[in-house]
Amino acid sequence: MHMKFVFTMLFLTTSLPLVSQVRPGATEHGWPIAIGVGFSDYNTEMFSKRMEGTTMWGDLNFYHGPLFLRGFGIEAEVRDLDHGQPQGQNLRLVTAGGGPVYTWRHFRNFHPYGKFLVDFAAMNHIQSAKLPSWYTGDRWTAYAWGGGIEYRAWDGVWVRADYEYQFWRVKFFDPNAFLNPQGFTVGASYDFHHVLAQ
Repeated sequence: MHMKFVFTMLFLTTSLPLVSQVRPGATEHGWPIAIGVGFSDYNTEMFSKRMEGTTMWGDLNFYHGPLFLRGFGIEAEVRDLDHGQPQGQNLRLVTAGGGPVYTWRHFRNFHPYGKFLVDFAAMNHIQSAKLPSWYTGDRWTAYAWGGGIEYRAWDGVWVRADYEYQFWRVKFFDPNAFLNPQGFTVGASYDFHHVLAQ
């Protein structure tokens, strides 16, 4: 009788499905977007001057698309550099645009990324003896390469360190000339599609 009971228990325990845990270790939820804001410090290449300002960005990420799209996304970015302008120049540089971004999500809390953006670029209120008095700025299409790293500070909050190198074609100086503003942005974003540990 004792042996029948042991064999019955062994049979039941080996035939029932095994569950390693009662609840899943993590769940994903929310929209596949992230929105952030940061402080930028740039070498403007105008009057050999660095300027500071505010940057805002938003990312649309392809989390659940085809495998070849995993890690890719689209970034929109607006930057306004209006602090630290050269004395008497009242200079302001603004860019707004977007483009593809690739984020390497191999690590849970660190995400290196690279991006290429096409921007609408504006430079306002230039004063120079070489330019007409009515000339107060110009507009261009600009291109930018950049990248950086994001660190998960808490839940869906990510801290970002970003570098960007821009190409502005400045026709009023020289038809073949370029300005190359470049600099760093430090800020934080909230990812509305994040993994929550249970």
